[in-house]
Amino acid sequence: MPLAAPDALRLLVNAYGQNRLAHAYLVTGPRGSGKQELAVSLCAQILNCASDKVHSHPDVQWLAPESKSRQLSVEQIRDLEQKLRMRSLSGGKKFAILQDADRLGTQAANAFLKTLEEPPKDTHLILVTEQPEQLLETIISRCVEVSLKCLQKPQRGPSENALIELIKGFFERKKPDLRGGLWLAQQIQTLLSETKDTIQAQMEAESRAEEKQYKQVVDSKWFEKREDLFAARTQALYLGERNRILEMLEAFWTDVLLIQQSQAARHLPECAMHAESNAAALSIDSVLKRIQFVTQLREHAQMSGVNEALALEHGILGGFAPEA
Repeated sequence: MPLAAPDALRLLVNAYGQNRLAHAYLVTGPRGSGKQELAVSLCAQILNCASDKVHSHPDVQWLAPESKSRQLSVEQIRDLEQKLRMRSLSGGKKFAILQDADRLGTQAANAFLKTLEEPPKDTHLILVTEQPEQLLETIISRCVEVSLKCLQKPQRGPSENALIELIKGFFERKKPDLRGGLWLAQQIQTLLSETKDTIQAQMEAESRAEEKQYKQVVDSKWFEKREDLFAARTQALYLGERNRILEMLEAFWTDVLLIQQSQAARHLPECAMHAESNAAALSIDSVLKRIQFVTQLREHAQMSGVNEALALEHGILGGFAPEA
């Protein structure tokens, strides 16, 4: 049965106190259920450090998709294995947290199985995912699953909040014509650029922190390899943010369709008033066509070699300012 994150944390801390903490956990649950927060809190309690220090703790390794395909690569897994076999710098437990563990590529998943089967001493692995069904059964069977439930509406990130304001501004101040559509496309492109710059700055800060931490124990070639990984991770994180933003555009028109079916707007309640206005003014066929344009925008954006600005302009004009 799914647990609230605080309840799950108490059970895990009690297991640690009784020397029964498993070597591998699979933490699942919907967005907003506190999966990553649970992993951080568990590490903080066992390593006796503040939660905001866990990400930079020398005995905590973090893995997230770092390739353009947003996959956890076999190179990342091998790098993780090397780090986990090093002695704990604090003389206690070591942790590895795999974010979006469902993104393990085939080679990476097979390599990770060896770590699961023969984990280094005093090491605990925490796999975090919203889609455990995407994992190999052999991986799932070697982990203790901790299923979480969502107790509150998930918090939106800065980019998502900014997009909501753009959608509101479009319907409140612009006409759904060519000029209005181009304005919205340009504003969203600016939002995406700012989002990418923010991620870039965060990754550069993490890279500098890692270099300071490991410069006495690894050679320059290792750092060159890490630079490539940080660059790939920057791109992967940006693509993830971009996909969420484009999904929200699609979600707006899905809410319009729900209202036309006498249901409540449940995806973007902040824009419910505008969704209701469009539901009353447009036919179901028109709404379906707009959803199709925005869905195609998200699909095209994921293709290699596609000009992001042109794809965005085409999708926004079709979804928010179609020709009469």
